[in-house]
Amino acid sequence: MVEIKEVPLRTELRRISAHSHIKGLGLDENGEPLPVADGLVGQLEARKAAGIVVQMIKEGRMAGRGILLVGPPGTGKTALAVAIARELGEDTPFVAISGSELYSAEVKKTEVLMRAVRRAIGVRIKEVRKVYEGVVREIKFIMARHPFNPYIKVPKGARITLATKDDMKTLEVSEEIAAQLAELGVRRGDLIWIDAETGLVRKVGRVKGIEKAKYYDVDVWRYYEEMPSGRVFKEKEIVRTLTLHDLDQYYAAQKAAVTALFGFEITEREIDPEIRKAVDETVRKWLETKKAELVPGVLFIDDAHMLDIEAFSFLTRVMESEFSPIIILATNRGLTKIRGTDIESPHGIPLDILDRLLIIPTKPYTPEEIREIIKIRADEEDVRLSKDALDLLVKIGTEHSLRYAVQLMEPARIIAQRKGRSEIHAEDILEVSKIFVDTKLSVELAKKWEELFLK
Repeated sequence: MVEIKEVPLRTELRRISAHSHIKGLGLDENGEPLPVADGLVGQLEARKAAGIVVQMIKEGRMAGRGILLVGPPGTGKTALAVAIARELGEDTPFVAISGSELYSAEVKKTEVLMRAVRRAIGVRIKEVRKVYEGVVREIKFIMARHPFNPYIKVPKGARITLATKDDMKTLEVSEEIAAQLAELGVRRGDLIWIDAETGLVRKVGRVKGIEKAKYYDVDVWRYYEEMPSGRVFKEKEIVRTLTLHDLDQYYAAQKAAVTALFGFEITEREIDPEIRKAVDETVRKWLETKKAELVPGVLFIDDAHMLDIEAFSFLTRVMESEFSPIIILATNRGLTKIRGTDIESPHGIPLDILDRLLIIPTKPYTPEEIREIIKIRADEEDVRLSKDALDLLVKIGTEHSLRYAVQLMEPARIIAQRKGRSEIHAEDILEVSKIFVDTKLSVELAKKWEELFLK
């Protein structure tokens, strides 16, 4: 059985995010947290609790429950949610939203939540298809004049020879397949497969050593040293992972296309519940026939205190549904009013919802833990810090906030670069700290110049 993974057609610049360094929870074989591991530092009790939650999820014992991460700002709540998703597997969907994102003038908040929920549930589809697979030995397009522009020629068909170590076939393909071959830029040396039933073409990579094939030192395609073995025409297991939201959009697009044929215009911004019901029925049949398997992902809702009573009721229903992701809420609020009511509750969350949540607290970092985190971030962002610069950032992180200390590194790197240095010194940190203020100083300035600010 062969798993097919699509190769991107172009490379992209890797964006360094705030949590790109996190690889997991950093636990040993007994589930005990290591002081520094997998990009996480400290928060030993919280990480141990998260490890237990991961085991419960893997054993299918989280039904009807969620997780609540509670702690002051900058104590690693989002990092913990990312780490939980990493522990569950590489293809585990991770969807992060803020509680304030729900309030849109165009779409109901329940619709925003429902889309997030369904984007966080993956469906791994397995299909056994009859395909022609091999390395392109020869390819020749049959060209014809474009029906609307006589000066342009388009492929009307193609003759292609595919080979493996054990077999070789020459195929005459139709206009639709020829168009795909041309669009993908298929040439000698390419490893491709063509679905015999649908005509879908996939370019997998390139195989070295093919006569008359041209190779490049730098290419976006994966290179294979050897030709594949076996027959050219064969049955192949193809694995694709989609989300329920992907399927919702596909079904909605089909419905819109059919409706348009009869002259009706679709203006809905929300997906019809009947479409989602049809998708669920289809997925349920796939699961029963072993054609697919469910991949529950993580839906992380930061600033959960921004959710209102209606949103909390909706989440309660989601937790009890058949297709539910792992819901992780996070908040830095204490006793506050539930949005949409005059009722005060811990963290602004209704008590009946709190009873369904496993609550994991996070604590402020110690100076030594801040030091380790700054060193990890400096390594991730490829920033060189001198000892005095690191000491100063630790002091700033302790007295102000860890986020502020981390944010100063990149501006300080530019200051050092302008001075002809690749290493950041304490003087660079001091310089940028004077022009980029933290939240506390911003509040002080607001009070000082209160009369000058617009109200």
